[in-house]
Amino acid sequence: QVQLVESGGGLVQPGGSLTLSCEASGGDFRRSDMAWYREAPGKQRELVASISMTTRTTYLDVVKGRFTISRDNAKNTVTLNMHGLIPADTAVYYCHGKSFFNSEYWGQGTQVTVSS
Repeated sequence: QVQLVESGGGLVQPGGSLTLSCEASGGDFRRSDMAWYREAPGKQRELVASISMTTRTTYLDVVKGRFTISRDNAKNTVTLNMHGLIPADTAVYYCHGKSFFNSEYWGQGTQVTVSS
């Protein structure tokens, strides 16, 4: 049973920074594609950033240049570094994993609130 546990959310002022971490257990992390999604109130869940098992990355256009996704296979961890946060970034952020055999896993979510 794969488990994804997120941490690092919180309240930050506009222009501030936060780092989200997701630790995976119970699966083959090295052969999993990982991603961060977010879901704001009244909106559909959207893909924010992804990193493949070969470390190829993709980003939602509105976060390019502000967010960076990375992974540490030795620690089974994927990290989202967020800078220049704006109120529109306020959402619940979810860690997502897709295994080599196409099984998908979600974390429980962590709240990010950008407000003065």
